[in-house]
Amino acid sequence: MAQRAKKAQPSSYHAPKVGESEQSSIWRSLQFLKKYRHIAASVYVLAIVVNLFSILIPQTIRWIVDAGIIQGDMTILAWSLLGLLGLTVVKGVIDFFLGRWTEVVSQGVAYDIRNAIYDKLSSLSFSYHDQAQTGQLLARSISDVERIRFLTGRAILRLFQHTGLMVFTFVALLLMNAQLAILSMLLIPLLFYIAYRFGRIYRPLSLDLQHQLAEMTTVLEQNLRGAKIVKAFAQEDAEIERFDRQNSKWFALARKQVIVSAQHIPLLDFVASLSTVIIIWLGGRLVIENTLTLGELVAFTTYLGQLIAPVRRLGVIIPAVAMASAAGERIFTILDAQSEVTDAPDAVALPPIAGRVRFENVSFSYFNQRQVLDKLNLEAEVGEVIALLGATGSGKSTIINLIPRFYDVSSGRVRVDGYDVRDVTVKSLRDQIGIVLQETVLFAASVRENIAFGLEDVSDAEVIEAAKAAQAHDFILEMPEGYDTEVGERGLTLSGGQKQRIAIARALLKDPRILLLDDATSSVDTETERLIQIALERLMEGRTSFIIAQRLSTVRMADKVLVLQDGRVAAAGTHDELIQKSGLYAEIYYRNLRE
Repeated sequence: MAQRAKKAQPSSYHAPKVGESEQSSIWRSLQFLKKYRHIAASVYVLAIVVNLFSILIPQTIRWIVDAGIIQGDMTILAWSLLGLLGLTVVKGVIDFFLGRWTEVVSQGVAYDIRNAIYDKLSSLSFSYHDQAQTGQLLARSISDVERIRFLTGRAILRLFQHTGLMVFTFVALLLMNAQLAILSMLLIPLLFYIAYRFGRIYRPLSLDLQHQLAEMTTVLEQNLRGAKIVKAFAQEDAEIERFDRQNSKWFALARKQVIVSAQHIPLLDFVASLSTVIIIWLGGRLVIENTLTLGELVAFTTYLGQLIAPVRRLGVIIPAVAMASAAGERIFTILDAQSEVTDAPDAVALPPIAGRVRFENVSFSYFNQRQVLDKLNLEAEVGEVIALLGATGSGKSTIINLIPRFYDVSSGRVRVDGYDVRDVTVKSLRDQIGIVLQETVLFAASVRENIAFGLEDVSDAEVIEAAKAAQAHDFILEMPEGYDTEVGERGLTLSGGQKQRIAIARALLKDPRILLLDDATSSVDTETERLIQIALERLMEGRTSFIIAQRLSTVRMADKVLVLQDGRVAAAGTHDELIQKSGLYAEIYYRNLRE
């Protein structure tokens, strides 16, 4: 079976080098618009055109009132109304394309950010995922991205459009009546101050609310994942109470947010309405004194509505911008995360290997805490089967994890065919290693897709051959749709032994030079284990294999057994040699291995 690993797709995202302030968070979010700059430019041109129509419409209304209604000229009235209708229709058509293209841009930005997040999460080392909470990552990938989508779409567009409309409108008011125009602007600074104060209070609340939503999502995700354990220990009430506490915190923050909105938005409306009352009162006097026409007053109040409406809408836009800024900070903490395992600048592709593995004075600790490996030395020759034994925490799984560079050593070297694994590309290294993890991970896809995962151009015959070698073919054929049967989320429709055999078939199909089996047969019955052992003996021939042993049958098939204690090799040899000379091995044998 030829090795055919899929080519990894590089991420297209390059994080700008800026700070993490509110402004930089928004600015960095807007950088995603570059890809859609032509459509975005068209959107903003249309926004200017819409503003021009908004300026023309009140003037048309003024003409209708003064030249048509007041003068009693039906011809002017009819043609003016047709003109007003035409302006409204054209403005509506432009608004349609404005909204459509805005969504195209914002949805494109959301698409790119989600891909950037997934690319980053896929590239980060195990140490990041060991500490990250799944619920937090889900919330950032869904709700936070949605807030950025709104920011780069309607929020920024509305800010641009409303600012332009305010400028155009104020110029039109000055040209009509400078005195009334200046009076109409007296309360605008107060509106801006209220809107600014609103944003300053609302933003930290938004950040807390989004963080609490992520915490609540984490609790929910953990309970859904561990539903069987919760029920097995009769902890439904306790878990409901735990979720209720998180939900109550979220409710309290949401309530506070609503109160802040309820205090500020009506105040914005009141100040805006007060401006309208003042202008109508002063304008009405001017009309009575014949220094202002009725049409001009109607146009003036229409313009004033256009002038005040954007400021009032700040009550909606500012919270959205504040929430998007907080969401952006959370997203960029992911995009800025540095993987502890990366390709060196001068890394080379690992050529096809024979499979010799060597640990040279390797020390390792997780998160700079307790040292797991202490100057460990071991060597596996080409084609050797190495069984790893030891108490929990002795370093068995760590050895398995260091060979494919899931983690990097704290000191020392891990060599494969003489290459330090840090000097070759991660992909070229892992392409030649087959792995069956202790916790079998299957995807919500068909059996065939799970076995062929990570490979392309794999024939059905090759999939079946691997399944037969892993003793999975027979039970697969008994499933409703055979190899096309969906296994469900995390393979929940399969037993532990069935999942493990599919995982073994997946590793074998890759045809690796190095095979890593982390407790690979711990979930199968004795008869199935015997058949798997026969298949493994045949398939491991000529391949270097590391097996974390839990059963005597595994130990007996090994060329070398390494007994680990306190991060070092305490004893090495075959089963027969160790049972004679190693008290530690004898203790493990009589306690755990003896059948």
